[in-house]
Amino acid sequence: MQTGRICFQRYCIRKRIFYKYLKENSIVRRMISSNVNGTGSINWSEIYNRQKKKLQENFKDPVQINPNAIFANNETSLSEIDIYGFDYDYTLACYKPELHYLIFKLGQEALIQKYGYPSELINIEYCPDFAVRGCHYDVRKGLLLKLDSFHNIQLGTVYRGTKALSDEAVKTLYGGIHVSLEDMNTFYGTGPMYQLVDLFAPPEMTLLCNLTDFFMENGIPYDPEYVFHDVRSAVQGVHTSGLLHSQILADLETYLDKDSGTSDLLESLVSQGKQLFLITNSGFPFVDAGMKFLIGNHWRDLFEVIITKARKPKFFNESKRPFRIYDPQTNSESYDRVLKLSKGKIYQQGNYYMLQDMTGWYGFNVLYFGDHVYSDLAREIIRSNCLEYQQAVKWLNILQNLIENAQMDTTQDTTEIRQSWLDERKEIRNYTKSLFNAQFGSIFRTYHNPTYFSRRLARFADLYMSNVRNLLNYPIEHTFYPRRMELPHEPHV
Repeated sequence: MQTGRICFQRYCIRKRIFYKYLKENSIVRRMISSNVNGTGSINWSEIYNRQKKKLQENFKDPVQINPNAIFANNETSLSEIDIYGFDYDYTLACYKPELHYLIFKLGQEALIQKYGYPSELINIEYCPDFAVRGCHYDVRKGLLLKLDSFHNIQLGTVYRGTKALSDEAVKTLYGGIHVSLEDMNTFYGTGPMYQLVDLFAPPEMTLLCNLTDFFMENGIPYDPEYVFHDVRSAVQGVHTSGLLHSQILADLETYLDKDSGTSDLLESLVSQGKQLFLITNSGFPFVDAGMKFLIGNHWRDLFEVIITKARKPKFFNESKRPFRIYDPQTNSESYDRVLKLSKGKIYQQGNYYMLQDMTGWYGFNVLYFGDHVYSDLAREIIRSNCLEYQQAVKWLNILQNLIENAQMDTTQDTTEIRQSWLDERKEIRNYTKSLFNAQFGSIFRTYHNPTYFSRRLARFADLYMSNVRNLLNYPIEHTFYPRRMELPHEPHV
């Protein structure tokens, strides 16, 4: 009898706390008076139905984001920019999807011919829709996966080969879903968790997963770390060896997008008195052929400084490698010390600190465009502009709020309703993910957090866009303002 009295008292206390919580919650507060039945309990099903009907009736015009816009992580005023710098590959030179097929094929051939992998691999066809940029590969466990900005694994995006792992298997392997800082990879490539972000990433990841499938399906023992480094060396090698460049140069029409607007942008900047420079890891003959194809024989006249074989990212963080002058006529480098950078000459190697000292270019009046997110961004904006996606996201937010509010109501009926809502939330999350990529979802977000890729983008880029030509859509003195981000504890205004 004493125990029953104590339990009843605890129940009354919980009920008072519960109603106090509901009345303080803005979403449920508006509906609570009309959805309390004669027993004093809340009719959660009615709230759910009303909210869903309201969404379906009122949400008919999706917000439209311009895919050709420029987006700011930090406030940036073009009126302060006098010097514009550019990378070449995937910045001034925009490549067509055919390039990824070529990289995949050359990678296959290199694995077979140089690393002794089974010749049957050549029969595997490239699937362009399997992987997205920015995924991580765990070399110890042999898994391809997507992480958010807090090193949390997005469940449903963990693959051994092209086979997804169950949520339970992932949690068992990692002791949850968090990857510790010690197990992450550094910016310079050390550690077991490698992020694949460059232009080779999609074909490289796909080839790696196809190879894993081949070993598993044929019962061939393999060490995932050896396989990863072999694939990485094979794919990177087709670039460093010059093989990829020679294939592109042999058919520029197939691989380079001549309508990317590069010529219009550079001509416009120069006509408005801006100074331009080029820093690329590619060699001059490759860049020269591409720029002549995109702009014309006069392309070198547009740039104050041209630097090739720059060895980025080392170019930006090492101060020891000097510049060398390259002679296009003899395809040779000079041995003289370079004391200044002159227009009309071609330079190789060097470093950022010497560039600053020799030109006086530094600070807020210099803007450099590196390898950006191109068609990935434009494609994702187009998909997120659709009504189906925005309705799903809106309903997902409403549903999660209902789940959060109802969890303090511990009656049996409410517990069952809440579980059905959790199941529905999972379905909606998977649906919104599939709108971008069936395996890995959006490049820029997990279910609710930015991805690790987005985190790097925010850290290193003041602005990002789908094409450098997007600059032509803005006045030369335009200021870009970042969106104010709400913190979890701040009111939704």
